[in-house]
Amino acid sequence: MSENNEKRLEEELSGLLSDAEEKSEEERLEEGRKSLPYKYEIRIQTELDPIVEETIKYRSMAKELDGRYDEYLKKSGRGGKGSD
Repeated sequence: MSENNEKRLEEELSGLLSDAEEKSEEERLEEGRKSLPYKYEIRIQTELDPIVEETIKYRSMAKELDGRYDEYLKKSGRGGKGSD
């Protein structure tokens, strides 16, 4: 029984390997192109920081157990722990 299982697995593996070898040159080049990093990076400047806005909203709904975002809020100029 295990011999049949080993043969079946070996046939599946050889089939997968032969499929990979049959890829055309064009397909390989396309895969190579897709793996390259982008030439340009797009950044969008916003007026409101979404992290600050969400933190303020959460603090208005519930008390925060720790002050992990206090420093971030102070840097943004929107206040620290005093807003809850």
